[in-house]
Amino acid sequence: MNEENDNQIDVQKSLASIERERDNEELIKRLIKTEAAIKKAEADIKNSEKQIQHIEKSKTWKQTASIRKVLHTNQEPQIANLEKEIASIHHELSGAKEMINSLKIATAKLDYNHLWRMAKEKKDEGTLIELMEDVIEQKQTYDENYNHLLKAAARLFMNEKKAYKQLVYPKLLSGLKVEDIPEFMIRSGLSEEEISLKPASSYRASLNMRMREHQLIGTLPEMLLDDKKLAYRFMNRLNIRTPEVSDRSYTLEEIPEKNGIAIKPIDGAGARGVYLVYTNNDIIDIKQSKTIANWQVLRKNMERDIESGRVSRNEWFTEELILEDRDNKVPARDIKFYCFYGKVALILEIVRYPEIKYCWWTASGERIGTGKYDESLFKGKGVTNAEVEIAKAISAEIPSPFIRIDFLRSDEGLVFGEFTPKPGNYDEFDNPTDKWLGDYFIEAQGRLTNDLINGKEFIHYTNLEADVHTRD
Repeated sequence: MNEENDNQIDVQKSLASIERERDNEELIKRLIKTEAAIKKAEADIKNSEKQIQHIEKSKTWKQTASIRKVLHTNQEPQIANLEKEIASIHHELSGAKEMINSLKIATAKLDYNHLWRMAKEKKDEGTLIELMEDVIEQKQTYDENYNHLLKAAARLFMNEKKAYKQLVYPKLLSGLKVEDIPEFMIRSGLSEEEISLKPASSYRASLNMRMREHQLIGTLPEMLLDDKKLAYRFMNRLNIRTPEVSDRSYTLEEIPEKNGIAIKPIDGAGARGVYLVYTNNDIIDIKQSKTIANWQVLRKNMERDIESGRVSRNEWFTEELILEDRDNKVPARDIKFYCFYGKVALILEIVRYPEIKYCWWTASGERIGTGKYDESLFKGKGVTNAEVEIAKAISAEIPSPFIRIDFLRSDEGLVFGEFTPKPGNYDEFDNPTDKWLGDYFIEAQGRLTNDLINGKEFIHYTNLEADVHTRD
């Protein structure tokens, strides 16, 4: 009961803190606007005073003194009306200028399906490349204009109060790509002004750069474990349960017709080309979430997998069939840990049959949304703290800032499935998730670098690597 009360108090404190931050932000915004209005008013007054002094000193003003006295008594109402009309016109003109500026620097947000149809139409006409070239040129121009505007806004706040910069700079940073952030804004993040550089973090960008590194160097430590057979050998060294696997690969014509096996392509991903064989006449296509009548139909399906490109080549292996509920023949659900060198940030739970459903978890057991699979979410069962600790320990044995570790949930616990150095469609996370995972990635890189400098030996990994080189 006391623990429940403490939790309620913590929640209330958190809500109060968030409310105070919002109030402070609104107050700073009002202060910035007020100070700007005061400065503008002071400048207008000074300018008006100069103009009045200039007019009063002019010969025209002095020579028309007697005429003004007569006009002043007769035309005050007309002048007042004219002043009101001028003020109204000035207000409308100001609004029109804002609209014009918005139209200059913004474009309408178009529906993706509409754009896809447009691109397909151009491809069918043979003019898609020309369209791409035009769009890229326009985008580069737009980006340049946006960047200049945002950087100009940042410079205008360079010498402002710390509180103002702490409000404005993160907003500007969120509108700039990592490579477009000017040095003086980064400098503010490293000074006593304590400007958060979190908007500069990006999981997408970090993985993109990691893959570019792979191109330049030719390999990365985590890529060794992308080979399923090597991954199983690595996990056996760590005493992690793996499925029993065939000791050879097969063409679809050669696969033995056995019960209780899973058939997978050698280089498959995303459950494409994966089939669960309960018996000869009870087979499931996992990717398509449908049943298959017999082996003859199965082989036809596998042929179509190859012809359509869902499976790249005619090379398959079989492994032990892992079930979550053996009595009711419930297929094992996927449990995927997004690991950042000894830390778990995110967990994806997937049920693939009879329909595919997803559930995202934090390492602390909180269900969250990430922008991916939002249309197919469900309330999953989650994982235990012990399972999270196992994933952490495994990733700490791999000299890489990121790797996803995929398991299957059996009736006896987790069974290792595969390592995934580059998850599919990792660009589809929403921006908050991308920034959050980006921080994990950068922090993991730093910890890994420090450990390597301090002489950490990744014994299980280096032994596997040496074994591979010896066999080669």
